[in-house]
Amino acid sequence: MAAGCHRGDSGVGPDELHTANAERGDPSRLLVAGDLGADWHADDARTGLPQWPWEQGSCPNYKSSDYPAKSHRRAAVQRYYRLSDGSSPAHHVVETYEPGWAERNVEDVRRVLLRCASYPVLGSQVSFDVVDPHYMGGTGMLVRGRIAHADTPNTVTYFLMLKRGETVSTVRLPDPGSQVVVDEIAARAVARLD
Repeated sequence: MAAGCHRGDSGVGPDELHTANAERGDPSRLLVAGDLGADWHADDARTGLPQWPWEQGSCPNYKSSDYPAKSHRRAAVQRYYRLSDGSSPAHHVVETYEPGWAERNVEDVRRVLLRCASYPVLGSQVSFDVVDPHYMGGTGMLVRGRIAHADTPNTVTYFLMLKRGETVSTVRLPDPGSQVVVDEIAARAVARLD
């Protein structure tokens, strides 16, 4: 979804997508596989700095350069997770911003969610709904993403964006079928920011 429906913006270099001046962040702020559940395993095969978790290159109303906060990241780190059965993966990114830019990042995310609330991709329809704009007592935002397919069941993914000071934690999680599970994972992600 946020990381799986991209097309390249013409004229946009890798620095705009990945913030080349950022350093690798502290991996201790990332969830461990057990934080997601017993059947999850870390999949750290992907290396390098993560791109901004809200890139929407397939959205016709999206232009990467319209979202300046990501170019003010000081550090970023990511981890991928997979289930034993090989179903949809999970992803966690923790970003640290220059002073004042974490809040601007939240504003950029809100604009992405407005401009790209729903758009077609390869015969499917991608959509985002803000479930809770003040999630976890105002420290974050809970977003439900959906890819509607014509001939198969919809794919539902939750995005948990949590902010502490100048640090933003974004977890992308396939629908666990329970709001309680989503909330428990969000609480564990917040605890790693403290």
